[in-house]
Amino acid sequence: MKTTNENLTTASTVEDGKTIAIVAYLTVIGLVAALVMNNDRKNTFSGFHIRQSLGLMLTALATSLVSWVPFIGWIFGLIMFVILVVIWIIGLMNAVNGKEKTLPVLGEKYAEWFKGV
Repeated sequence: MKTTNENLTTASTVEDGKTIAIVAYLTVIGLVAALVMNNDRKNTFSGFHIRQSLGLMLTALATSLVSWVPFIGWIFGLIMFVILVVIWIIGLMNAVNGKEKTLPVLGEKYAEWFKGV
């Protein structure tokens, strides 16, 4: 499994899409804004990070729904919150540093599931 696409992304593509990629990780509003901004440019670097951020936010939504279950859901929700915050930081730092690395655990699946975005 290939976890990076650094060979396929040029330095100019990264620089052009870096701002959009960073914005994609900043709240749901940032993700929607990044989708709209990237729709005009079709930058591959920012598109990659938009897909990763979208998957991360949908995972957080699913986790929040499960956390409504008393006791076991609360424990699961708390553990997943910590894990998702760490993964979010990793994704944000990858965007800031211009790296196109998939997020741990489900990053490969996010890229596959949302390839149309």
